[in-house]
Amino acid sequence: MSLAVGVLASGAGTNLQALLDRVHGRDGIAVVGVGSNVPDAPALARAAARGVPTAAFPRDAYVDRSARDRAMGEWLQERGTELVVLAGYMQLLAPEFLARFPERVINVHPALLPAFPGMRAIDQAIEYGVKVFGVTVHFVDEGVDTGPIIAQRAVEPPSWPVDAETVHAALRPVEHELLCAAVRGIASGAVRIDPEHPRRVLVGSRDMVPPR
Repeated sequence: MSLAVGVLASGAGTNLQALLDRVHGRDGIAVVGVGSNVPDAPALARAAARGVPTAAFPRDAYVDRSARDRAMGEWLQERGTELVVLAGYMQLLAPEFLARFPERVINVHPALLPAFPGMRAIDQAIEYGVKVFGVTVHFVDEGVDTGPIIAQRAVEPPSWPVDAETVHAALRPVEHELLCAAVRGIASGAVRIDPEHPRRVLVGSRDMVPPR
């Protein structure tokens, strides 16, 4: 199997680091480029430290979001990107960008979708009073966290009461596991959208998602 992965990240890049440590350079999978909307995002430094090409695409450098996403998509395509991973990328993508990579953009979200989509997912869940939090990895469509779900796992925080940082600390290892497993599954052909049911993701291997 082989897969060229492009990553978009806006912040610290811990999910990117998991990809670099666990899947990059293994089984034909390679992270071929990392882009960000934030020029000084630590994620770019993480990529550069591993010799992965990086680029920044700040919104104010382009006439509009579509122009920025067009440039970003062209940059990823120039590197042969076959799968785009949103690893803490905090921007919506233009439809034209998604059309470049049909059914080949995935995201990791810190909630059990369809509950608590969008920004501040953990804060939303705390405010709602949930007793169980979780992580979802899903394909990206033109909605806000509405794409077909690849994998999910519920997580109970280690103690109560909770705050957003405590919950995110509990979720972070699960984000890393599920995201890396999803990339490996897509690379091997074990993960694909059911052509008969576009909301259903077929998982052809029990090994795609690590056990609890």
